[in-house]
Amino acid sequence: MLGLSRHIVAGLIAAGFVTPSRGKRNEWRFTFQDLTLLRTAHALQEQRIPPRRILQSLARLKATLPAELPLTGLRITAIGADVAVRDRSGHWQSDSGQLLLDFDVAQVAGSVTLLERAPPQQAPETDARTLFEHALSLEATDPAAAEVAYLQALALAPDLVDAYLNLGAMWAEAGRFVELLRLSDAALQHCAGSALLHFNHAVALDQLQRLEEAAAAYERSLALDPKLADAHYNLAELHKEAGDERGALRHFSAYRRLQT
Repeated sequence: MLGLSRHIVAGLIAAGFVTPSRGKRNEWRFTFQDLTLLRTAHALQEQRIPPRRILQSLARLKATLPAELPLTGLRITAIGADVAVRDRSGHWQSDSGQLLLDFDVAQVAGSVTLLERAPPQQAPETDARTLFEHALSLEATDPAAAEVAYLQALALAPDLVDAYLNLGAMWAEAGRFVELLRLSDAALQHCAGSALLHFNHAVALDQLQRLEEAAAAYERSLALDPKLADAHYNLAELHKEAGDERGALRHFSAYRRLQT
């Protein structure tokens, strides 16, 4: 009736986006909210978003937002090949490193509170720093909540280098290098003078096998901080893989000197 493929519907059920009950003949019975989300998936499919991309984007969206916030309360659309999300607070890509940069969500006493922008007399940087410290305290116990708090901090202070670095480290450890690359791209628009952000950018490119771009990014990080030992080591490995023994030796030597 909705025009959705069985694969999409089964994927949404398996991922827990819709939770139909079983009828007397063992058929699926969907709620109105289920149908709303299924219609959203159908609209994305109509805009030629591949089924796998739809499921991945919705899965990432659900994993990032607080559990109490219903997906049916969001407007999910397609922009080109990307799945985008909008609510009254903003608009963001569901599968990018900038997921909540324009969307403020906080979990307070088990419920969701939509935060208003700080009044003009308050300093956004102060609020961002508070959110950063909160995120830092959550990293070990609740990484998902820490991620949301870091993104909230960046929404208020897009030049907060420490938030980019900590969130980038979390995503690198989790192997989320596509998101790390997008986060680094955004970070360097605001903090181009940070050697560590260029290093993170290089790591993401390296892991995604964009090796020439990675080498250039490592070089930029070293131009800003020649004592960045890990950049020398990773760059040496890239030169070695490319058959450039001289370049590899130069950076391995620099790495060893910095370790002594």
